[in-house]
Amino acid sequence: MGWVNDARLAIEGGQSVQVRPIGGSMRGRIESGQLVTLVPADGRDVSVGDAVLVRWKGNFLLHLVVEIADDRLLIGNNLGRVNGWVSTEDVLGRVESVES
Repeated sequence: MGWVNDARLAIEGGQSVQVRPIGGSMRGRIESGQLVTLVPADGRDVSVGDAVLVRWKGNFLLHLVVEIADDRLLIGNNLGRVNGWVSTEDVLGRVESVES
């Protein structure tokens, strides 16, 4: 996934980045190919409803924070599917804006 690698490199370097994610799991909030600005984020500073880039089972997802419990975040997509719990340390970035 080219956009994921671009995002990871920028965010790990402390920079914001614009990417065009491909996929349908965030349909209605982020359409496939839309311009998304990601900013570095500390998982302890995100809120329910934030869209975040997270490590998930050896891969990466751009999904929503559905619930927060201590140092864990429940991650799901915009279509109602819940993936599961991740550590706040698994958050790389947060969506700051979405443009067409």
